[in-house]
Amino acid sequence: MPTLVELLSAGTHFGHKKERSHPRAKDYIFTLREGIYVIDLEKTQEYLKRALEYLKRQISSGKIILFVGTKRQAKDAVKKVAENLGMPYVTHRWLGGTLTNFETIRKNLQELERLENQTKTPEFAALTKKEKKIVTDKLERLQITFSGIKEMKNLPDVVFAVDANKEAGVIAEAERMEIPVVAICDTDANPDKVTYPVPANDDAPKSIEILMKVVEEELKSKEEESAKPEEKTIEEISKEEKPEKKPAKSSKKDKK
Repeated sequence: MPTLVELLSAGTHFGHKKERSHPRAKDYIFTLREGIYVIDLEKTQEYLKRALEYLKRQISSGKIILFVGTKRQAKDAVKKVAENLGMPYVTHRWLGGTLTNFETIRKNLQELERLENQTKTPEFAALTKKEKKIVTDKLERLQITFSGIKEMKNLPDVVFAVDANKEAGVIAEAERMEIPVVAICDTDANPDKVTYPVPANDDAPKSIEILMKVVEEELKSKEEESAKPEEKTIEEISKEEKPEKKPAKSSKKDKK
């Protein structure tokens, strides 16, 4: 968990101007300084811990977390964390209906897989340059939009979003599909729309980086812990070490 000093150094406490802030964010405000709200970093720690505990429980249960971060400052960090955890992600552009109309999205994913396989065939190699370009152009468009979720066969169990205000469409779809949401909420966002809000600056790259780093570290350690075989108790080990007693051979006297 980042210390208060580390969060302060990353600029995690900087919110938005008073006039651009959401009234429901007031519970996470420490003070107003020169017209800009300052986020209470103790609240950041408290809510981050709560969100991480929830996410770790989901990881332990083998649930799928969809990471979403389409703003420029968040793209690289979101993609890195998701890939390292083996989770789906969206960093290019959120396509409306990704959650609420998943059957249509699934068709696009199947088309992406079909085109990727097609480009590896001898038949594709035999096509003209123009024909190849038509296929590869379509493939590139699909890869840009869907490459992060091409392995997502079903709806995710949880959505993690960087910037609850920018990703309001994502959160609305998740709410409609009854999918819990964990999101970084700056002072311009309505935290009531988020299941597990984390009050923090979601504009500064360093702030996003420090938060995503702890998410990756905590979930990665939980993932590795869950993958370990269960340790046997002393009683179980001692039972395995004791040789089974063979039944005594019956003597001739017993048979009489």
